[in-house]
Amino acid sequence: MSATSVSKPQSGSSDSKTDESPEEKVTARQASASKREALLRKPVSEDGADVHRLINRCPPLDENSIYCNLLQASHFADTSVAAELDGELGGFVSGYLIPQRPDTLFVWQVAVAEEGRGMGLAGRMIRDILARPGCAQVRYLETTITPDNEASWALFRGLARKLGTECNESVMFDRERHFKGAHDSEMLLRIGPFDVEVQG
Repeated sequence: MSATSVSKPQSGSSDSKTDESPEEKVTARQASASKREALLRKPVSEDGADVHRLINRCPPLDENSIYCNLLQASHFADTSVAAELDGELGGFVSGYLIPQRPDTLFVWQVAVAEEGRGMGLAGRMIRDILARPGCAQVRYLETTITPDNEASWALFRGLARKLGTECNESVMFDRERHFKGAHDSEMLLRIGPFDVEVQG
């Protein structure tokens, strides 16, 4: 199970203009996204099924059971965030404080719907969690990323730059030792320490 995986915009999506260059399409999508406001809030248990549907729409994210998503949206609401776009769930970040190290927020999964991309929503959601009173003691952020997930590496390295701190990489779950060859290795990315107040 991938702890976090930010999916790239999918190719082959329908577009009314077929003669636009890729650069023009990206610019148009970013301009459209910039006009929309995302409402960031703590999730509630009723979000669980919507989270499940959102993750299904965001390959290559690993799918969890709806029951797992219900727990993420309820038991872990203080360290997770839901993003609403026009009243619909357009983004979700799940995370938790590591029990043995409560100064460390582990980001489990980041999902952003197609319509929410191009507006920096993933980074905003993570910073929203870090800015909460319940994360006042957090000085480190950890997540795992598969080696080929360029979008996730870019997101978290960019976050480290914004926090003015460093990030270190190591293998957390090995392809052969832990996954028996059924899944790529999960690389642990540890960001911190950061001592400044995080802005949401």
